[in-house]
Amino acid sequence: MKTRSAQTLRVAGDRLVANIRALGAIGATAGGGVTRLAFTAEDARGRELVRDLMTEAGLRTCVDSAANIIGHRPGERPDLPALMLGSHIDTVPDGGALDGAYGVLAAIEVARALNQHGTPLAHPLAVVAFNNEEGAFGTRGMWGAHAMVGALDEADLTAVDDRGRLVADSLADIGGDPAHLDRAVWRPDQVAAYLELHIEQGPVLESRDVRIGVVEAITGRSTLTVSVRGKASHAGTTPMELRQDALVAAAHVILAVGGLAHPHGPVRVATVGALSLAPNAWNVVPGTVTLQVDLRDVSDAATRQAIARLRGELLDIAMRTVTTIEVTDQHGVTAMSCDAGLRDVIAEASEILDLSHLSLPSGAGHDAQIIGRIAPMGMIFVPSKGGVSHAPEEHSADDDLIAGANVLLQSVLTYDERYGRAF
Repeated sequence: MKTRSAQTLRVAGDRLVANIRALGAIGATAGGGVTRLAFTAEDARGRELVRDLMTEAGLRTCVDSAANIIGHRPGERPDLPALMLGSHIDTVPDGGALDGAYGVLAAIEVARALNQHGTPLAHPLAVVAFNNEEGAFGTRGMWGAHAMVGALDEADLTAVDDRGRLVADSLADIGGDPAHLDRAVWRPDQVAAYLELHIEQGPVLESRDVRIGVVEAITGRSTLTVSVRGKASHAGTTPMELRQDALVAAAHVILAVGGLAHPHGPVRVATVGALSLAPNAWNVVPGTVTLQVDLRDVSDAATRQAIARLRGELLDIAMRTVTTIEVTDQHGVTAMSCDAGLRDVIAEASEILDLSHLSLPSGAGHDAQIIGRIAPMGMIFVPSKGGVSHAPEEHSADDDLIAGANVLLQSVLTYDERYGRAF
């Protein structure tokens, strides 16, 4: 086998871009976006393409019981745990072609470059396309990653999704094995480290003209359902001072949520992203309103503080508006810091390739924060045009996509040299 060379080993950039476009064509929408939801026919076609590309790259592929697609490459030292690379290929409705898919396809190109150049690694390599990261049809997000760390339970299989389908049946349809979900679990001693390459999905790198983001931590997320109950009444005959207007109370709730975010509150961002009201008639004072609240921060303590503060403010709003307000916690994801050693590896790889880099947090959730429960993890970002993601306008320049893939490749080489051959 040839020896590795940081100066010459690169991914095939043109092929990477072509593969991104080929996968993006599966589920393409008329408006330029991509709809490839997990557990759909489009997802199955995308998964078939990805598995074919893994095989072409020289990886031995399998689908685990959680329907994660895994490509394996042996290492020179079978006693070492695997170095894992990955992301997901499912999208939100009418999303972009890069979120998740870029990281999977770049990881495949990293493996292909290693094989084509005859470059050995001490560590085994595992390239993973995680199943159902986006939480299609109301299912748990980061489904496949949760399965890999043993964080799913029977309720995740017996749940019925928004289509009325049993999740276990949908899993079986794409090659999973709901009867043996435990076989998807990896132990901490099986994973040396996890690296994920991703578009930033935000505006920071582009606004600062920086090529590579070295992620410090992945934000935690708490989702709350706030239910406001007032009294529906006639809009023309009910005096203002006698109303129990749930929508007026909800307006105060929205302002209170906004006040939880920096610079005046404890969390980085706070959003009311969905609202429904009843009876939803122009001539009726609203009787009930339901709001969905999203709180995110890299500190779980800050999120807990925000929730406690919000609950106190909601009591005051309820008293002032003569309404009843209840808060229900939904599924949340804990914050996860990126491993300091992996951050150093990514920064060093960027410098070897003469690419500017910046440390920053991830405001979006990723499979990495789940895998971080069992292994050191790190993330690499490349700039997003206008900071847009989860939309048809999602875009990153080809040069940035190729640069990020080369940083991932160099990070693999640097990590393996440092931790796989040091003894």
